[in-house]
Amino acid sequence: MVLSILIGLLAFLVIGSFYPIVIKTEYYLSARAWWIFLIVGLITLVISLFVKNIYLSTILGVLAATNFWAINELFEQEERVAKGWYPANPKRTGSDQKSNKSNR
Repeated sequence: MVLSILIGLLAFLVIGSFYPIVIKTEYYLSARAWWIFLIVGLITLVISLFVKNIYLSTILGVLAATNFWAINELFEQEERVAKGWYPANPKRTGSDQKSNKSNR
């Protein structure tokens, strides 16, 4: 029972920690960095399949799924920046940053 609650709390923390990670990744690296989340997700997924401890395997599985989810969120964050809902990185220009100045 206690371990189930702990897994739930850790899952909540992992998922919640990716919200600012996605925002910062889009700001500094752009959505072209999606492959980083893919690689980390695949690595943690494979590791979770071979870990004997069920609790650690579960957390690694949650981490893998969160990385896969972050790929979609990264592209959605790029759209939110284009709409002006989040600040764009002024150091990125051209193809790195979709500017939507007509809506401002």
